[in-house]
Amino acid sequence: MNAGEPLLSLHGASKSYTLGGNTIRALHSVDLALARGEIAAVTGPSGSGKSTLLNLCGLLDKPDGGELLFDGEPLPAEHEARRTRLRRQAIGFVFQGFNLVPVMTAHDNIDYPLYLLGVSAAERRQRVLQALERVGLAGLGGHKPDQLSGGQRQRVAIARAIVKRPRLVIADEPTANLDAQTASQIVGLMRALAHHDGTTFLVATHDDRMLPHCDRALLLDDGVLKGTFHAH
Repeated sequence: MNAGEPLLSLHGASKSYTLGGNTIRALHSVDLALARGEIAAVTGPSGSGKSTLLNLCGLLDKPDGGELLFDGEPLPAEHEARRTRLRRQAIGFVFQGFNLVPVMTAHDNIDYPLYLLGVSAAERRQRVLQALERVGLAGLGGHKPDQLSGGQRQRVAIARAIVKRPRLVIADEPTANLDAQTASQIVGLMRALAHHDGTTFLVATHDDRMLPHCDRALLLDDGVLKGTFHAH
């Protein structure tokens, strides 16, 4: 692994879907390199391909054409076992709808990814408490999602994404519907993780408040990467 090498890169990545007998081009020949410790925002109108790009980079989906590399090594679609392992161990996800399990406490929602990885109970407890403190929710681990505000639920979702210490976090509209103060706290947390831990973030957003805090923004339009600009 070369430290100067991108964590993840796409070369000529394309993706199409068939809907009602029609072929819809979601992404067309996208080239992208994500550096270690970078926060990259993906912007563009609804239907521009942002979710598809996040799904490809999060290894939730596979490109129809082109190449994806992780740590400089090609990751072909047929390498399903390696893709699954990377998705579980190296990638965290923050979904727009939080995707928290309603009957589980904040602590148990955050604990679940570590449980799936086979981490010991003692280490899981320590890391969950650390994650709760890091997102400003120390003491609220026993609360269920319906006992938390929208901003608190978003912070639980971020804690769940970072508790396994991922190298890449995929976040879909992480500040949507949050007030200015909570949005600022979320962005500040992401910057701290990127700076101190070297975590890479790929964020889809319509929120202009986020852009000044990102290293760069990518403009997608009709499945085509139209440009990149430094956001601050």
